[in-house]
Amino acid sequence: MKINIDNRSLELTPSAGGYTLDLEGKTLRVEVTGNTGGELRLLLDGQPVRASVSAQGEKRWVTINGQTWQLSKQAANNRRSGQAHHASGELTAPMPGAVRAVNVGEGDSVSKGQTLLVLEAMKMEIKIAAPMDGVVQKLLVKQGQTVEKEQQLVQIG
Repeated sequence: MKINIDNRSLELTPSAGGYTLDLEGKTLRVEVTGNTGGELRLLLDGQPVRASVSAQGEKRWVTINGQTWQLSKQAANNRRSGQAHHASGELTAPMPGAVRAVNVGEGDSVSKGQTLLVLEAMKMEIKIAAPMDGVVQKLLVKQGQTVEKEQQLVQIG
């Protein structure tokens, strides 16, 4: 996902257990360790960081150590809703939330309609089901992890 921070672009890529952040030629590992009431607890290259997050519509503001940045997603050229990925076996989060259950592992055979993951978002449980029969090629999240809308969760082949 490309994000603009105060008119500078960065790339935030979901990876197992967190994200990889590419910012001005530097690559950082980001892991969300907690999310309560607008405060994120992060590990940034292994160093604990607390960030306050506020939102209005699609805009987000993040404050770390008294410095605030405005974030916005860049429009992807050929990306539509997360449903567009189902045909290729890539399942994405329909909304931001927390992974409450992981029912499969890499290499597991799955059947169409089988619940692979359970997300919690806005006090609702969202079951992420296999759109087809196949094998879990990649499992990109773990229980307790916070995910963003359209973040890739699992890939089935």
